[in-house]
Amino acid sequence: MAHFPKPAVGSWTEQYPELGTGPVSYEDSIDPAYYEAEREAVFKRTWLNVGRVERVPKTGSYFTKELAVVGSSLIIVRDRDRQVRAFYNVCRHRGNKLVWNDYPNEEVSGSCRQFVCKYHAWRYDLKGELTFVQQEGEFFDLDKADYGLKSVRCEVWEGFIFVNLDPDAAPLAEYMGEFGKGLEGYPFHEMTEVYSYKAEIGSNWKLFIDAFAEFYHAPVLHQKQATKEEAEKLLAIGFEALHYELHSPHSMISSWGGMAPPKDPNMVKPIERVLRSGLFGPWDRPAIEGLDPLPPGLNPARHRSWGTDSFVFFPNFMLLLWAPGWYLTYHYWPTAVDKHVFEASLYFVPAKSARERLAQELACVTFKEYALQDGNTLEATQTMLASRVISEFPLCDQELLLRHLHKVVGDYVKEHAVAAE
Repeated sequence: MAHFPKPAVGSWTEQYPELGTGPVSYEDSIDPAYYEAEREAVFKRTWLNVGRVERVPKTGSYFTKELAVVGSSLIIVRDRDRQVRAFYNVCRHRGNKLVWNDYPNEEVSGSCRQFVCKYHAWRYDLKGELTFVQQEGEFFDLDKADYGLKSVRCEVWEGFIFVNLDPDAAPLAEYMGEFGKGLEGYPFHEMTEVYSYKAEIGSNWKLFIDAFAEFYHAPVLHQKQATKEEAEKLLAIGFEALHYELHSPHSMISSWGGMAPPKDPNMVKPIERVLRSGLFGPWDRPAIEGLDPLPPGLNPARHRSWGTDSFVFFPNFMLLLWAPGWYLTYHYWPTAVDKHVFEASLYFVPAKSARERLAQELACVTFKEYALQDGNTLEATQTMLASRVISEFPLCDQELLLRHLHKVVGDYVKEHAVAAE
């Protein structure tokens, strides 16, 4: 992979002149018409991560994914050939949602031999083929081979399941590009202990990505979570990450992210010292293959104090890998121009003792507190942007990924508009 060391003259942003350095318009986060354009140009034409293969461990395992941004619902299932497939969650008879339990808008999971519509009992096998029609003789020239479930492009990268509603899209591996290649071999499959959070956020989806795509805010917004001495030091010297890099449409930021364990125990709170854990995860690195050495795409600055790399895989999937041997995923699923569903999951190697389990749980509750602080600013931001009192905002060098995200979305919208003419 090609990396850019920070130059003696200039800045990270200036290494990507196509982005410019002027103020950035946030009209793209408040305009309903622009949101509708995003739905067509971005979410119907890019690869979207919908989960991991561990959610479909055996033949017949399935889960559903609600995609309000494209007005649809999907079924993800492992068939008898062990292939992971995706289908629109729509019965071919009268259009009823095929797989759901008590509430049709809630996601469900389970295991089955076939899918049976609860309206008229049409049945489909795990490859989506129609196998049974109730009172088939009453239909006119019905050929079951013509009425299988409508499939969706589905591919897997390093155990992550992606779908693409565009049947002509380039292959997933090509889309993941340099960043995806550089992460191959990381032991994602070993980290199967999962803790998840989900919330509806009253802001545009891009605003929450913005919040997690820079650490400029950390010493200010999160100062009460650190010890008084550490907070004062961070406020005095500020914060800057180790490395920034773009491989459009994706981006990444690499940071020191803390030491595990910290060199000075007084830098952290007593409960963190007792459980050997905190925001940066359990201090004790799991003994698994794939962490030593790390894949070449991690810690691009090769810095001795490296702690975490955060990858923004366009449009709405963030993947954070931490030095102590665990990872985080964020998803931002738009539901309206000023609302989205935020999902966060923390992945660990399964604990082998009660102390290891408590260390993981401390990391999870600590993360939740920080995420609540980040999310707490978003509705206020959305409200003030919508006032249109100010339309453009200056971004600093550490906000490179924000500048890039808004430009990439804009490029997709413009290109789609031109193609539609």
